[in-house]
Amino acid sequence: MITGELRSKVDKIWEIFWTGGITNPLSVIEQFTYLLFIKGLDEKQTDLERNAEFLGIEVDKMFSDEQQNLRWQNFKQLSATEMYDTVSKKVFPFIKSMHGDKNSPFTRYMDDAIFMIPTPQMLEKIVTNIDGLPLTDGDTKGDLYEYLLSKVATAGTNGQFRTPRHIIKMMVELMQPTPTDIIVDPAAGSAGFLVEAGEYLKRNNEDLFAVKELKDHYNNDMFYGNDMDRTMLRIGAMNMMLHGVEKPNIEYRDSLSEKNIDDEKYTLVLANPPFKGSLDHESVAAGLLKITKTKKTELLFLALFLRTLKKGGSCASIVPDGVLFGSSTAHKSIRKEIVENHHLHGIISMPSGVFKPYAGVSTAIMIFTKTGAGGTDHVWFYDMQADGYSLDDKRQPVNANDIPDIISRYHNLENEKDRKRTEKSFFVPKEEIVKNDYDLSINRYKEIEYAEVEYEAPKVIIQRIKELEQQILDGLSDIERMV
Repeated sequence: MITGELRSKVDKIWEIFWTGGITNPLSVIEQFTYLLFIKGLDEKQTDLERNAEFLGIEVDKMFSDEQQNLRWQNFKQLSATEMYDTVSKKVFPFIKSMHGDKNSPFTRYMDDAIFMIPTPQMLEKIVTNIDGLPLTDGDTKGDLYEYLLSKVATAGTNGQFRTPRHIIKMMVELMQPTPTDIIVDPAAGSAGFLVEAGEYLKRNNEDLFAVKELKDHYNNDMFYGNDMDRTMLRIGAMNMMLHGVEKPNIEYRDSLSEKNIDDEKYTLVLANPPFKGSLDHESVAAGLLKITKTKKTELLFLALFLRTLKKGGSCASIVPDGVLFGSSTAHKSIRKEIVENHHLHGIISMPSGVFKPYAGVSTAIMIFTKTGAGGTDHVWFYDMQADGYSLDDKRQPVNANDIPDIISRYHNLENEKDRKRTEKSFFVPKEEIVKNDYDLSINRYKEIEYAEVEYEAPKVIIQRIKELEQQILDGLSDIERMV
């Protein structure tokens, strides 16, 4: 979450777009992202040149000798008119066709991209202001994306693709992706989960790019994302590329439809699928309806995860609380499927303020592994009460934060077995969950300790009230004499 000076600078750029006539928030983000992408390409080329010089090797060129004028550091120094001609007629066509491969997702979704900035003066202002943004830190870029996307939700557009960055980071830390994983987010939006998974891998694997097979896998076959909004697909693809993934597999696809034929393809699912809405049975893949016959998207996505994961693959998904305790046949059947036929590891109950000010829905994180042969014996529950931010609409940073504790406890579950149900986390045996109709709501199992409070006798309280009233009357008499 960005604050202070950076937030003010971003707001200023947003205002330039707005006053210049680009008032659709998603269009602003798209144009903003194009320019960030162009700037990021130049920065990446500069890094390649420095590394090549240091190692004494030939530099990998993203810009040919004839294309040096397309680099941010060069066109930003031009006059407004020259800059506008260069960016609109040369730089923008360059990024639209930079992959060359017409079948690559990036090229396909850039085909209908439009450069919308209307005047040279407006472009010059935006370029100058973006140039002043401190974006060398990967976390800062991610926070900037989150802040930009928050403006879409604020403007009243569906904000389902926005998941707070610190929640994404926590989920990735819980799942600890490996360099050989194949990772998917079937409702990818701006690709926040995929980006954070990639950043985690870079932080925790020194040889990730030293081994050719791992490097090729990272750049070509590790990350997959689906979405039904072409603008978000472009933003997601550029977001991935800005974070160092050369060819992200970001596809235009309804993940729940028959057209999605993925079956036992992935080893890790990271997702915050849309909660709202129902689908017609005719439009839903028949295989999903076999797992749970329902129109509810939140249940169908859980069925999708089970189908598309390889055996041994794991999932961490945000789900609305209703999934955990819903009494319909469909709700019970999907919970029973996960508990009985796979390995349900944990349920992390999150406070409803996590998604404010955009939504007040109560949610949880469900973590399970696809086994096809059961494996659930105990389920770990955690009652998350704070995430480092106030739980009101302002979401200001606060000291209370359960996230480090959640990560630590989850990765040391052997120490959790003796915890009481009055604590933040505890285990519940499978047998008890089965007896409760597979209810996975933490409130079903958590025990609350009530502290005994002793009050004074009623006569004493009444006497105190009389004394206070007499003091008030004496005070009024004093004021009356002074008037």
